Amino acid sequence: MRAVVVGVLLCVSVHAANAPSATLVEQGYRQMYNLDFDAAHRSFEQWQRLHPDDPLGPVSDAAAYLFGEFDRLHILQSQFFIEDSTFRGMSKPAADQQVHRRFEDDLEKGRKLSDVILRRSPRDKDATFATVLRMGLRADYLSLIEDRNLQALSEMKNGRMLAEKLLSTDPGYYDAYLAVGVENYMLSLKSAPARWLLRLSGAQTSKEQGIQKMKLVAQHGHYLQPFARLLLAVQNLRDKNVAAAKELLSGLARDFPGNRLYAHELEKLR
Repeated sequence: MRAVVVGVLLCVSVHAANAPSATLVEQGYRQMYNLDFDAAHRSFEQWQRLHPDDPLGPVSDAAAYLFGEFDRLHILQSQFFIEDSTFRGMSKPAADQQVHRRFEDDLEKGRKLSDVILRRSPRDKDATFATVLRMGLRADYLSLIEDRNLQALSEMKNGRMLAEKLLSTDPGYYDAYLAVGVENYMLSLKSAPARWLLRLSGAQTSKEQGIQKMKLVAQHGHYLQPFARLLLAVQNLRDKNVAAAKELLSGLARDFPGNRLYAHELEKLR
C-alpha cells in the first residue's frame, strides 16, 4: 500500500492565484519544488501574517515540512523510481520528531481555520481545498514515513471524495484532479485480488482514468503542475516510454535547477 497517497499531496486551489498576495504562495511552492525549504517556510509564514484567517497558509507550510522529510529520507527516489538500486534495501533514517510536531501543529491550525469558514459557508471552495490538502498531507505522512497504510488509505479516500464533490461544482480547480488521478493510477498497480478488495472499500483503481487526470493537472494545473509532471514521468518509465519520461524530466530539471532528483533521474536515461 506504500506510495498510494502522494497524489493528494499539495492539492491547492488554482483560484487562490487570484488573491492579492498570492505570489507569496506561488513563490513558496516553487522554492519547495527547488528543495529550498527554509525559503519556502519564510514565504508561507509571510503569507500567514498577511492572511491570518486563510487555512492555505499553515497547510502549505505543513507541505514544506513534509517535502523536507521526503528529501532527507529519500522517499521519492526509493518509492517512485523503482529501478534505482541505490536506494533498494537501504535502511531509512528515523523521522525527525521536531519536524513532525511542527507539521502536525500546522495541520491543526489549518483545520481550525477551515472549520470556521465552512461552518459559516459550507460551500466555500478554498476552505474545502485546504481540507483536502490537509487530509492528503496526513495520509502521505502516515503511509510514506510511518508505514501506517490502512490509516493512510482511509484519510486519502475521504480527501478524494471531498475533492470530487468540489470538482462536480467547479471543474476548473485543475489541481484537485490529482487527488483522483493518483489514487486510480497507484492502486491500479496492485495485484488483481488487491484491487478487488480496494474497490470493495470504495477506492478507485482505474489506470486509464488515473493517467487522464494526471495529464489534466500537468497541462492546466497551477501549484501542482510540477508534481503531476513528475508522476507522469514515473508512469512513462514504468510503461517503458523512455522518450516521454526524458521530455518530462528535462523540463522539470530546467524549471527547477536546484532539485537534484530531476537531474539525477534524467542522467540515468542518457
